[in-house]
Amino acid sequence: MKSEEVDSNTAVARSSVSKRDRKYDLEERLLEYAANIIRFCECMIKSDAGRHVSGQLLRSGTAPLAHQGEAQAAESSKDFIHKMKVALKELRESSRWIKLALRVPLTKVVTKANELLSETDELIRILVTSIRTARANSLQKLSA
Repeated sequence: MKSEEVDSNTAVARSSVSKRDRKYDLEERLLEYAANIIRFCECMIKSDAGRHVSGQLLRSGTAPLAHQGEAQAAESSKDFIHKMKVALKELRESSRWIKLALRVPLTKVVTKANELLSETDELIRILVTSIRTARANSLQKLSA
């Protein structure tokens, strides 16, 4: 294994946060998720396919942080829901790119990929719940 790969794997391992130590602030989780996506992409095999999948995953995996930030400044409930749905869409896309990277394989850090898939799933569940809550609150305001 090249020293560059060892350094990348070490950085990926250090970036992992145990579940019991994980913060539940959504912005912080999305920030850490985006950072872990970047670290994971840096560990991908340097080939045409690796660069393509890495580039796609970089875009979709870092976007939810920005979309959630935009949602916090939403001008209406409808705007908030829309922006959160876009963040959700990006997380679902990220899940597919990570799965493809594992299937080919384009990475040697399988454990990290599985951790990212798990966190992606948890973030998807959080956003789905947030969107449902926002919709319910919006409907309550309309009927009040």
